[in-house]
Amino acid sequence: MEIIYILINEAMPGYVKIGRTTNLEQRIRSLDTTGVPLPFECFYACTVKDAGFVEGQLHDAFMDHRVRSSREFFEIAPERAVAALRLAEVENVTPKKDIVETIEDQQALNQARARRPDFRFKMVDIPVGAELEFSRDKSIKATVLENGQINFNGEIITLSRAAQKILGLSYGVQGPAYWMYDGETLDERRKRMEANEE
Repeated sequence: MEIIYILINEAMPGYVKIGRTTNLEQRIRSLDTTGVPLPFECFYACTVKDAGFVEGQLHDAFMDHRVRSSREFFEIAPERAVAALRLAEVENVTPKKDIVETIEDQQALNQARARRPDFRFKMVDIPVGAELEFSRDKSIKATVLENGQINFNGEIITLSRAAQKILGLSYGVQGPAYWMYDGETLDERRKRMEANEE
């Protein structure tokens, strides 16, 4: 059974790659070429019954956001692609760790993640005490605290750490891409508000 994948790259913020493969690890490694400064990360991957059809439908659904017709890159929030893909999912096969060639590759990826600007709820007009939903399971909730932290199951934690725990991943994730407020991911909300300021 073929796999549909959604990849992100710290060197290309705001873009996702949607494609298909029979060997996810090999595909991610093959994309790590001299033309790309950092390895790709698998945001989500699953097996589907008809990969050609599902991939085509995803590409059509997000055509307005496609960067170039000859490339599988889209300027969308990765969770939007996941929401559409899950309709055809047979089995979630998202890796629980980074797929990298060397220790140096892992270090470069970790350093890039550490350079991400800190998310603050004030920047997107979300008040302390507001309730957030986890995008992949709306029954999972958290309460907004000060300084970009949340109360998740009684623990004071960051958005990213909470998402990492829920997903069972060994590597850090972009918390604002996984948590939602008022029907949009926090990442989408930030981008929308920044665009309105221009």
